[in-house]
Amino acid sequence: MTPHRPASTPVLAITFLYYRDLRAAMTFYKDIMGFELVIDQGWSKIYKIAEGAHVGLVDETRGMNKWAPTKPVQLCVRVEDVDGWYDYARARKLKNLSELFENKALGIRAFVFEDPEGYQIEIQTTTREGA
Repeated sequence: MTPHRPASTPVLAITFLYYRDLRAAMTFYKDIMGFELVIDQGWSKIYKIAEGAHVGLVDETRGMNKWAPTKPVQLCVRVEDVDGWYDYARARKLKNLSELFENKALGIRAFVFEDPEGYQIEIQTTTREGA
């Protein structure tokens, strides 16, 4: 008999990113992004983005994966006040900050920038109901 997927609902989602300088990443996500450290595993730090959504920062010398110069990952954060976040990002002179743009096909207004080691972060808001 083939086992079935458990019926229980996941309670937490964590996206793990790998860093050479864990301390700099921690400072960025705490002080710039305003995320709360909710699980401290020593060489892995887990920050809450929103209810059920988290980002984990991992010391690449200890984690399951290693740091790589190419970052094919984007962390997207949906907010209510994308204009306020954009003004804040400009004032902080965040690395590789884009212009604020609208994607009508996706129904979003957004901008992107990079964290200290090159992971792209998109801050967006919806421009239409249900998007």
